[in-house]
Amino acid sequence: METSASQSGSSKPLYRATQVIWYLLTLLEALLAFRFVLKLLGANAGAGFTAFIYGITGIFVAPFHAVFRVSQPISGSVIEWTTLLAILVYLLVGWGIKRIFVMGKTVSTPEAAEKLSQQ
Repeated sequence: METSASQSGSSKPLYRATQVIWYLLTLLEALLAFRFVLKLLGANAGAGFTAFIYGITGIFVAPFHAVFRVSQPISGSVIEWTTLLAILVYLLVGWGIKRIFVMGKTVSTPEAAEKLSQQ
């Protein structure tokens, strides 16, 4: 009983940490999706909401600007490939960080043996 109590005590902060990671990742992904849709639909960059979204997400998309050639607008619409790449990369980074936290979880010897036999 002592082992399960200590494991549940150490699992709660780990669970909260993974919740925070997924919450922040979901928020970032939603903002980047808004950016992509606004660019795709040719939204007015001077509008308050559009400027807010572009301003907030600009820092997260900036590292990917040099990856693709600049897209040519078609009737005011732009398919911003850098935003799609940013969405994918941040999703993978968030998943990787969560996996690192989970790997730090304390496991019992029988549980570890069972997991290894499944792999």
